Amino acid sequence: MSELFALFFNNLFPILLVAFIGFALAKWLKINPRPLSQVIFYVFSPILVFKLISHSQLSNRDILQTLIIALLLMTVIGVLTWLIGGVLRIDRKMLAAVMITSMFMNAGNYGLPLTSFAFGQAALAFASVFFVINAMFTNTVGIVIASSGSMSVFNAIKGLIKFPAIYALALGILFLQFKWQLPSGLDRTVTLLSDAAIPCMLVLLGMQLVNIRLDGHVVPLILTSSMRLLIAPLIAFGLTRLFGMTGPSYQAVVLEAAMPVAVLTTILATEFDAEPTFVTTAVLVTTLISPFTLTPLLAFLGA
Repeated sequence: MSELFALFFNNLFPILLVAFIGFALAKWLKINPRPLSQVIFYVFSPILVFKLISHSQLSNRDILQTLIIALLLMTVIGVLTWLIGGVLRIDRKMLAAVMITSMFMNAGNYGLPLTSFAFGQAALAFASVFFVINAMFTNTVGIVIASSGSMSVFNAIKGLIKFPAIYALALGILFLQFKWQLPSGLDRTVTLLSDAAIPCMLVLLGMQLVNIRLDGHVVPLILTSSMRLLIAPLIAFGLTRLFGMTGPSYQAVVLEAAMPVAVLTTILATEFDAEPTFVTTAVLVTTLISPFTLTPLLAFLGA
């Protein structure tokens, strides 16, 4: 028991404490989280994506393998959620919300610092690739799913051109492949903005939790929580075994897969009216439950 507490205190507590600071700020100072969420969405997030990709030291094989596993993981989760949602007769708009909350994990502002604390820089490199793929999938497929409850798929796909993370990802890959480097002044600017991204995301997470309302969507919430915190890491474990992953890569992928619902899903749900109250509730519930699932998982992974 003392070992599990040490794992929690050294790895999870710092992350939750920063989120609590954001919660306290929003609660006591009545700060609106929307402006910060927009800054993160349009500035910090794409800059972080570019920095992680362009400065990666992984081989093309490492990147490709992690990419494939991440895509397979989110696809399998999405298909399972859609099938189960159909059996449970969840309506179209709610099913879109359940799918984005089940498929897209908090791989960045929760997963990256936790991976770094628990397994060090070697695992963080793989977690960074996983985060980038998760961000890409969220900013493409996530947008299509979130908007499918209120607009046609064709119109949703056309709306993708407004999201800068897609361009940041493409630019980062170009810099990585051709070994380009930014001038010192620009590189330091990118570093400053990317370093600010994760703390701001954690603060935003806490700020967004202030407005949570539990509206009684018990069945969808159980489905989302189960898929995100229990089923997803099991699927990731199976995929890493299938692809022969061991060591830091295996630790990073399984841990990232077990993260709670991504904060970004609340932005997508708000932008496209995909049951934003439910989505924010799912973020809160899975975040609060996550220490109870992540702590034993860290022990299992050898933290």
